[in-house]
Parts: sequence; C-alpha cells; structure tokens
Amino acid sequence: MQTEFVLHTQGPGLYEFTSDVLQWLERVAKDGVLTLFVRHTSCSLLIQENADPEVQTDLQAFFERLVPPSDNPAMSYLRHTYEGPDDMPAHIKAALLPVSLTIPVSQGRPVLGTWQGIYLFEHRTAPHQRKVAAYLA
Repeated sequence: MQTEFVLHTQGPGLYEFTSDVLQWLERVAKDGVLTLFVRHTSCSLLIQENADPEVQTDLQAFFERLVPPSDNPAMSYLRHTYEGPDDMPAHIKAALLPVSLTIPVSQGRPVLGTWQGIYLFEHRTAPHQRKVAAYLA
C-alpha cells in the first residue's frame, strides 16, 4: 500500500501530521512496517513529543542556533548562498536529521509511544508544499 501526504508549511517549525497517517492506516487496517520518506532536501522527518508545544519550539531554536542563516558571520564559509540565507543551512539541517522514518503498524495503528507524534521539520523560511511518500509493507 502506498500514498503520499502533502503538507503546506508557513516557514520554519515542526508540523505534526500524525492524524493524517492515522486516518490512512485506519482505512488500510493491516499490520506491517510503515516507511515515510520526505521528497525534499531542505526539510526533515521526526518522531517527537506531541504533548508540550515547547518541545517543538525548543528544537527549532536549538537548530537555528546550531546552524544559523548564511548571512551570519559564523557561516561566511558557505558558497551555496544564491537561493537565500536560509537555503544552505536548511540543507545542513536536513543532512543532520532523518529524511525517512520506519514505524511498526499493528491492527492498523502505528506503534508509537503515548506522547509521540510524527512531524515534518521545515527548515526554510518561505511557505512550501512538501510531499511525504508513505509505503506500508
């Protein structure tokens, strides 16, 4: 079984799409292994806490501090800067974080912990339409 999730982002941050995954898995209602893969090079996928929104804002703040925009003097060594000061840092963040996830599925539900959610982590400043391929085997 395959599908694709389309997520619209409005700038940097974590965008939870657990409910989209749950709805799809409920329709197919089978056991297996779910693979999610983001089809872009400047965003990532994460399984992260979904109970306290401060977790998401703290993660975003940490990665902004770890990899600031290319117009920051600390990033003056970067050469790929013609797509804006957020582009190359977005590629670096995507290289540090996963772009695919593997999640067991039992009785049509992802086997996640109580406070775990599935997120797209957008690293670019401008709004984007992101595509996440899903495959249940």
